[in-house]
Amino acid sequence: MEGLAVLLILLLLLRSRLSVVVSSAGLQTWTTIFVSVLVQAMPFLVFGVALSAVIAVFVPRSFWAKALPQHPALAVPAAGVAGVILPGCECGSVPIAGSLIRRGVTPAAALAFLLAAPAINPIVLTATVIAFPGQPLMAVARGTASLVVAVLMGWLWLRIGRPEWIKLPHRPDLDDASKWRAFWAACRHDVMHAGGFLVVGAAAAATINVVIPEAWLQSLASNPVVSVIALAVLAVLLSICSEADAFVAASLSQFSLTSRLVFLVVGPMVDLKLISMQAGVFGRRFAFRFAPATFVAAILIGSLFGGVLL
Repeated sequence: MEGLAVLLILLLLLRSRLSVVVSSAGLQTWTTIFVSVLVQAMPFLVFGVALSAVIAVFVPRSFWAKALPQHPALAVPAAGVAGVILPGCECGSVPIAGSLIRRGVTPAAALAFLLAAPAINPIVLTATVIAFPGQPLMAVARGTASLVVAVLMGWLWLRIGRPEWIKLPHRPDLDDASKWRAFWAACRHDVMHAGGFLVVGAAAAATINVVIPEAWLQSLASNPVVSVIALAVLAVLLSICSEADAFVAASLSQFSLTSRLVFLVVGPMVDLKLISMQAGVFGRRFAFRFAPATFVAAILIGSLFGGVLL
């Protein structure tokens, strides 16, 4: 925090000299994208952190034993469907999933919630309907495909996942403090921890947006298979919040509906800022295994539902 304060003071003192450096179009575009990603994601990150702190402090462990089925294989789809009731994006779901694991929820169920909540909540599906007027099946395909991917990844974790792959960061001891003091301590800890990785992911997304030539997209859209893979990779690189990605997908009219559906399924589950946040909350060993597997599953399931429904 002290380092950030010093950096902000230096930026203010040197703003006249920096304005000359940042006058180029590329750097201005980078700055705009970087700030826009942070502005989009930060409110949902704060909401997720607050809800995570509520779960960690005020919700007793016995609640989750009653709310979710005791059998892990049944708890996974139940946690995935629970994502419908939480209107948030992937930035908020990461700290919530970490808090659920701390409260005794099986990691497979928490991961299913992490993947499903940003893609199947009412706000995201409503935005998809608005972005694709006259094509209601796009929202249906997005919600169904995303839920299937989330459940399959939860079951896959039950099958091959290992506890040592998840390494939650050290948390302050909340048991010896009052409820509200523990709540604010948890909020401060998660905002600083997850927010730092969000900044790293936003910077990476802005860099990719500036580096990739727009003309490349036109040449990729002509091949059905290549277009699906291209938009899947683009979803990872752009790192758009799930509440806004449907409008970006609708603007990519040169691509097929199936490839744009894959874009919408992959984006809320695997992108640069999300991978960074997963590495910060669950550990690098987890992120480097979970993200590639989710990426492949999202492409396959999204293509399947796109071919059937669209």
